Amino acid sequence: MIKMLPRNAGDALFRGLTILFALLILGILITAIYHLVTGSVPALVKFGWGFLTGTTWDPVAEEFGALPLIYGTVVSAFLALIIAIPFSLGTAIYLSEYAPLWLRNPVSFLVELLAVIPSVIYGLWGVFVLAPWLRTTLQPWLGKYFGFLPLFQGPAYGVGLLAGGIILAIMILPIITAISRDVLQAVPQEQREAMLALGATKWEMISQGVLPYAHSGIFGAVILGLGRALGETMAITMVIGNRPEIVISLFGLAQTMASSIANEFTEAVSDIYLASLIELGLILMVVTLLLNALARLLIWRVGRPSLETV
Repeated sequence: MIKMLPRNAGDALFRGLTILFALLILGILITAIYHLVTGSVPALVKFGWGFLTGTTWDPVAEEFGALPLIYGTVVSAFLALIIAIPFSLGTAIYLSEYAPLWLRNPVSFLVELLAVIPSVIYGLWGVFVLAPWLRTTLQPWLGKYFGFLPLFQGPAYGVGLLAGGIILAIMILPIITAISRDVLQAVPQEQREAMLALGATKWEMISQGVLPYAHSGIFGAVILGLGRALGETMAITMVIGNRPEIVISLFGLAQTMASSIANEFTEAVSDIYLASLIELGLILMVVTLLLNALARLLIWRVGRPSLETV
């Protein structure tokens, strides 16, 4: 009778440690959500759903409505997407389909290098370079030729929604570009060869064979970029103007949820003021988690077929 060997102690220890690390990460997330919920209870009780729809953010009167902050967060993030998506997708297509190998790797490295620059550096560049240029050049030009549109009316401050959108666009560009490039490279080569064999041109092959196959992953990359834009704090705080108002003009001053927390947290002397800021963090965290989960799901969907063929 063959005696069964005891289980390898090293494998058991390693497996236990990996499970512990995974549970620790999950525990940190649950703990953060728990403390955000418990910390925001006074604001939840006092304002209820009115916190989301209120338009007054007045710490002196202890009246807090988050709608202007939600508006500033959403508008600046979507403005960043409008600016960043064409550049990101165009760069990703070039790197995956057109660029020679000797150029592809250096350009990819430089694009990804943008992601490691601290956000405060972007903020300083926005304050000292971007905002003066917007105030003296771009905003007067937009007001002169497109001033009949509500989006381009009002005084040119330099800082404001437009500056915030541009800064966020620069910050999310490497994220969308890098993920889109990886998704495009994950498209099976047979997909390209089949289109070319049917007589398609290079562009027809990309537009009708590659992009439709990778659209879920590209959309996931965009959602990840949106999540980064929604949660960005320091850079947007320095250039958006920090005025909790709902403005139509892109020249107007606004404020985001993240910038409000960064600016006012140390000044929150009352319990309801502090709870309102914590509730802002709770809203921001829930939205960011949902967006990132959706993005991961979409990227996984486009990458699964190529992995199954390996």
